[in-house]
Amino acid sequence: MKVNRIYFSAIILLGMMVVSCKDDTKAPNFHYDYFDLTPGRYVDYDVVEINHDVDATIQHDTLIYQLRTYIGNTVIDNEGRIARKFIRYKRNTISDSWVLADVWTTIIEGNRAELVEENQRIVKMVFSPTLYKQWNPNAYNSFPEANYYYEDIHQEKSIGSFMFDSTLVVEQEDFHSLVDHQRQFEVYAKGVGLVRKYYKDLTIANFDSLNVQRGKELFYSCIGYGIQ
Repeated sequence: MKVNRIYFSAIILLGMMVVSCKDDTKAPNFHYDYFDLTPGRYVDYDVVEINHDVDATIQHDTLIYQLRTYIGNTVIDNEGRIARKFIRYKRNTISDSWVLADVWTTIIEGNRAELVEENQRIVKMVFSPTLYKQWNPNAYNSFPEANYYYEDIHQEKSIGSFMFDSTLVVEQEDFHSLVDHQRQFEVYAKGVGLVRKYYKDLTIANFDSLNVQRGKELFYSCIGYGIQ
């Protein structure tokens, strides 16, 4: 009987340990902070914008300026949801004052990070980020269907003068043909947000990506960030 009691007690103790281990299981991390919506969060960028048109007076018009994005107060977005203001400021040089350029809205809704640009709702990210996730950023707007996916998830990366501990890449477009050259992606850093943007949507001649006829190029590189 004594042996049976010891055996029975051991079974009970083992069961309690299993339950205890289950209770200690951590909640899943969806990594929402890659799309940081902390109030007062700002990110500054050096921007190069090039507009191409071989029939225009200035065929390859290049603009160089700085951009600041800022997470503002709550607001009702175009879907009637409580979102946050996504405010954009511009200036020509570091010695100039910031000038208001746009007031958009942004939200994390369920597993989606959305940005409403010029009244068009774009799904910028889906959570949690994995190499197998794909999504249509234009599921809720009038633009053609597209396919975004992740690369280089949770990787250390250098952007400008900063070294970010954890970043990911949102691949957006990589297409080349006789008359098209499209290459677009964005890099996000955990606890910051967008830190690099690479955008080319060009009409070219004879597969030559340097022989640009029309289109646009847009490049952001983070030069500062923080919370105000």
